[in-house]
Amino acid sequence: MSEILFQYYPVRLTTWFYLASLLSIALFFKFNRLWSVRNLDLLGLVLLAPGLVALEYVGETESAKIAARTLGYWWIFAVSVAFLLRMLFDSMMVRRPMLEPNLTTGGLVFLGCSLLVFLLANVVNSKPRKEDVASAAAAERLRARAAEVDSNQLVKHGPGYPLLFLLPQISTQQFLAAEPAEPEAADASRRQVHETTARVMAILSQLAIVAGMVVVGWKHFENARLGIAAAVLFLLMPYTAWMNGSVDHLLPGALVIWAVAVYRSPFLAGTLIGLAIGTIYYPVFLLPLWCSFYWERGVRRFALGVLAALAALVVALWFTSPGAAVFLGQLRQMFGWIFPNDVSLEGFWALPASDGVFRLPVLAAFIAMMATLAIWPAPKNLGTLMSCTAAVLLGTQFWKAQNGGLFMAWWLPVLLLVIFRPNLENRVALLMLDADWFPRRRAA
Repeated sequence: MSEILFQYYPVRLTTWFYLASLLSIALFFKFNRLWSVRNLDLLGLVLLAPGLVALEYVGETESAKIAARTLGYWWIFAVSVAFLLRMLFDSMMVRRPMLEPNLTTGGLVFLGCSLLVFLLANVVNSKPRKEDVASAAAAERLRARAAEVDSNQLVKHGPGYPLLFLLPQISTQQFLAAEPAEPEAADASRRQVHETTARVMAILSQLAIVAGMVVVGWKHFENARLGIAAAVLFLLMPYTAWMNGSVDHLLPGALVIWAVAVYRSPFLAGTLIGLAIGTIYYPVFLLPLWCSFYWERGVRRFALGVLAALAALVVALWFTSPGAAVFLGQLRQMFGWIFPNDVSLEGFWALPASDGVFRLPVLAAFIAMMATLAIWPAPKNLGTLMSCTAAVLLGTQFWKAQNGGLFMAWWLPVLLLVIFRPNLENRVALLMLDADWFPRRRAA
């Protein structure tokens, strides 16, 4: 970017937090209604950033760094609990006054496009650090070994699509200067392929999230300005600037947001949810909720779409595996066939002050919440589907062993749409979906 803009330097996370918080308040805070729910939501979104800053703190001693990370995770979990309760009670908020942003549609579009250019330019120009590329190199070596090595990969990375872990994380925000990778001569070309693929997928996933939010506002809210406002607020979030190059954060979020955008086509929505499940496994907990939404009409088409997507991913694994043993190991990793106690703990659950045994009651509470949302409320409208989807994906963060709490792109776009959404009580499957697969052809 410095080749285009004279002496341009990437904005650090702390600086982005200060500037983006002030700009978000100026654009979306309702100064004439200080005690509105919109203002409380905006305050909660701003409060997510101090936890991220604490996690990136580089202390003078190891004890100071551990203390900062402990504070950061607890801070993020506390704010996440508040948003989880907000999503669970969202369906009870019947009166939803139209609270539009403080900027015109043209201004929002210009600001959103400008933010996209700078964020995507950071992805293109940033160099992965040595530790970011290490997982890709290790995963590449694992592909040529036996099935039990893939089980070790499952313990390390958790459940998810094995090929996804071949991609490095593109570090776009660091407190200190990014450490340049030092590729060996034999692995230089292969690493270049990994980095290029990760950049392309991160850029496409980011564009898909933004486009999906705009489409939801235009098609389902019948107000494109609300979708654009939600997308601009997502781009302003310090988290977006921090994890802008992480494909495992962005890709599942893009698939889920487009599943919401095409909810009137159950088969296509099921295909996208199936792809999200195959990619990172955790969206599998959305199946009871979405099946409950489509129960009165479209549930068979939705289920067939999920199965078709998973079958396609399994076939892709078969063709990319060097042998049957490796294929079975990667299949096990894709579907997460592992006990919670066997997975390697990272992030919050790996802190000295945390005990991994408490993940089990948290997981039990999450399963109870998931089962409850499949039953209540009934019937579900689009607004309920969106808020409960955000609640389920947000709930997975509390017990996820690999850096739980930091995968905000899974639920943040849907949550922002819930914050801006109008009343959607008439958007139920029985009224909005066609009874047949091809209604126009059958009518003809």
